[in-house]
Amino acid sequence: MVLAASALLLLGAPARAAPAARAARVLVDKRAHTLTLFDGRGDVIAVFPVSLGPGGSGPKQREGDMRTPVGRYHVTMHQPSVYKVFLRLDYPNREDWARFRRLEREGELPKGARIGGDIGIHGGTAPSLRGQDWTLGCVAVDDAQIAEIARLVPDGTVVDIEE
Repeated sequence: MVLAASALLLLGAPARAAPAARAARVLVDKRAHTLTLFDGRGDVIAVFPVSLGPGGSGPKQREGDMRTPVGRYHVTMHQPSVYKVFLRLDYPNREDWARFRRLEREGELPKGARIGGDIGIHGGTAPSLRGQDWTLGCVAVDDAQIAEIARLVPDGTVVDIEE
């Protein structure tokens, strides 16, 4: 379900949906399985259900752990994808690298582990997969929703992924 601004009726003119504002911030709530778009004033533009990586809670530790990362990221580019559109995030960031190096030093990672990359927001959630976590760590919505998100979220937008 998408929440959007209600239609406006002005001076007897036909009702027409107000144009959606560009998003200034994206919030992914892993626990609630939602992606919320906020405008520059902090008002909600839209909310989308999401699928995540099935690796569980907590930050992504390494490539292959199937976790969706936790932290502050930015959309670096919009790319065509087998999942319709891929909004690439700047994972790993400085905090992710610091955690990875600490886990390496403490022997918490398998030998030869890599931090990974290619994390983003994309389409591809088929109706049969709604409500299921299936990605390798990305945030997924259905194809119609990613088209709308890509239209509203410019490169450089802050993406906060929280538990």
